[in-house]
Amino acid sequence: MHCASCASLISKKLEKVSGVKYSNVNLMTEKATVEYDENKINQNEIINTIKGLGYRAEVHSPVMPHSVHSHGDHHDDYSDEDYNKMKVDEGLKKQRRLLIISSFFAIPAFILGMLLMWIGIDVPYKDYILFALATPVQFFVGRGIYKSAFASLKNFSSNMDTLIAIGTSAAYFYSVYVVFFGSGGDQYFEAAAILITFVLLGRYLEAVAKGKTSEAIKKLVGLSPKTATVIRNKQEIKIPVDSVIVGDILIVKPGEKIAVDGILVEGNSSVDESMITGESLPVEKNKNDLVYGGTINKHGSFKFKATKVGVNTTLAGIIKLIEDAQGKKAPIQRFADRISAYFVPTVILIAIGTFLIKYFYFSSGLASAIISAVAVLVIACPCALGLATPTAIMVGTGKGAQKGILIKGGDALETAHKLKYIIFDKTGTITKGAPEVTEIKSFSKYSEKEILRIAASIEKSSEHPLAEAIVKKSQDQKIILAKISGFKAIPGHGVTSKISGKTYYLGNAKLMKDYKLNFVNYVSEVSRLESQGKTVMFLAESSKKVLGVIAVADPIKESSPEAVKNLRKLGLQVYMITGDNERTAKAIASQAGIDNIFAEVLPQDKARHVKQLQSKGKVAMVGDGINDSPALAQADIGIAMGSGTDVAMETGNIVLMRNDLLDVPRAIRLSKITMNKIRQNMFWALIYNVVGIPIAAMGLLNPIIAGGAMALSSVSVVTNTLLMKASKI
Repeated sequence: MHCASCASLISKKLEKVSGVKYSNVNLMTEKATVEYDENKINQNEIINTIKGLGYRAEVHSPVMPHSVHSHGDHHDDYSDEDYNKMKVDEGLKKQRRLLIISSFFAIPAFILGMLLMWIGIDVPYKDYILFALATPVQFFVGRGIYKSAFASLKNFSSNMDTLIAIGTSAAYFYSVYVVFFGSGGDQYFEAAAILITFVLLGRYLEAVAKGKTSEAIKKLVGLSPKTATVIRNKQEIKIPVDSVIVGDILIVKPGEKIAVDGILVEGNSSVDESMITGESLPVEKNKNDLVYGGTINKHGSFKFKATKVGVNTTLAGIIKLIEDAQGKKAPIQRFADRISAYFVPTVILIAIGTFLIKYFYFSSGLASAIISAVAVLVIACPCALGLATPTAIMVGTGKGAQKGILIKGGDALETAHKLKYIIFDKTGTITKGAPEVTEIKSFSKYSEKEILRIAASIEKSSEHPLAEAIVKKSQDQKIILAKISGFKAIPGHGVTSKISGKTYYLGNAKLMKDYKLNFVNYVSEVSRLESQGKTVMFLAESSKKVLGVIAVADPIKESSPEAVKNLRKLGLQVYMITGDNERTAKAIASQAGIDNIFAEVLPQDKARHVKQLQSKGKVAMVGDGINDSPALAQADIGIAMGSGTDVAMETGNIVLMRNDLLDVPRAIRLSKITMNKIRQNMFWALIYNVVGIPIAAMGLLNPIIAGGAMALSSVSVVTNTLLMKASKI
């Protein structure tokens, strides 16, 4: 494909085929995503439809690390990344070869037809030599352009190659007429040859630059080792990574890359996970900790059990997520698509109009009228327009991935810069998500240790983070827990259970009210604890007596206040949402620098609060990707915290691999930088056409200069995009 019109033509044609529900063709990644009904059409028929338009296609081999397996007889011995790289290299070599051949003929044509003429040197048989130089360029080098143009016309459409084929053919065949059959007027063989050479130069430079925009995926793909050391039949053996199966025990020595995802079963070490999370400091790993394929073992040796292999590893998931993201269109791309759809036919009409007006109205002569029309056709090529958005999205998503910020596509990038409100979940997002018991108060004959024993015995059956804190405290104090029965969890309120036939209640003030348990005498003490941002749980028994309270605090992350400050600088209003009571919520919010809170919100009601804010503007929700899923899905942008968790990967539009809140403003800054770059690119792509077409139509623009400007417009768009790599987020 050479321009946005090519991509648009393929997409439209596919969507007209019976059985195809949806298609999206990405010019930049040269991939089509097609959703189809297998009962009505198959992959071969889809490929043949594309071939019928004059393009080539094959089923995409996913770029996955360490997947050496057969893909048919054409690359049995290559991994997917090797094969895809080979295809790219072959394409570049072919373009380079054509460019060299074209230059071999076009440069002498330029010297003979223009330079020598300008300095007054006349060469015998010049016109015939120029014919001999231009013909191979026109029909051998340019055969791909003709094939593409004819295929488009056959399908009642047009693309960039249509403009090039019409323009250069007009110049070439007019020159043939003048030299062999005419009265010896001016010929334009060198113009036709140089134009085709400029087109090839532009495409070659584009292809080189395209390769640079996809460096993020290439780096990730290159992270995984090709071999792994596994224990089989009590022996250590080296095998290809692709042969590792779930359940294998693998050995990793200092300095080696971890082959697949797994759980550490023996030994300990520190692991460099920067390629997954963007975090530079190594992470300590002990027994039962997770390790990820592609990360680097720094110091100790350890054994781990493989839990995910091949395309199921975290690294493979990230690669797929980035690939999918780069294939998704930003809404602004539709603007370019609409322009491209009408652009080529409009330009052809302008060129015909230019020819007719100059020839009949201004009596400029046939040669002058043809050359003005050719200049219009050439300057107008919409190639840069098709590159404006996808190049920026590729670099933007790649830059984010290198920092541990995974953005799922152009639509997410575009929406993020329009955000007005941002809502943070409290637990695990604003706070560390690892609550600790800070105080135990007895209001009865029970000692603090006994209150902790009863509470921990009950909470042992609960999965709530606050329950974990109480159980952990009892473990630290080596308390032996009691047997319980009749455990019942009341979401948002607390739990009840029986110990030795006596019923106990452990929960918040709502639970006390539910069971008509009197806690009036302890309100001031509870208020004191809650004002410090602590969550207070009452312990009561069936005799309606409150035995005591346990205060649990979840400290805020060190980065929370700075992240909130940075978001305010970006013009966003920040909210916090929590199931905690208002006093506790206010205490935590004030520590983080947040003024707006939604307190005492049940998990199922979080999405409703997001919806309320959406009536005023675009809203982002930041959560851990598990219980916040409905709210993340409801928000215009869901930002999921979570170091590579499957749920986080599935849930958010943006995934922050490092669990660092400072990455929230970074993601929004990246969105703003990318959108600014897309607008700049659109400007550069269109300014050539807006300024160039009228100048060409007036006969003030030589077709060769028009060809150079057209090539320059594409190169300037891609180069401008690559400057993003130096931007700080």
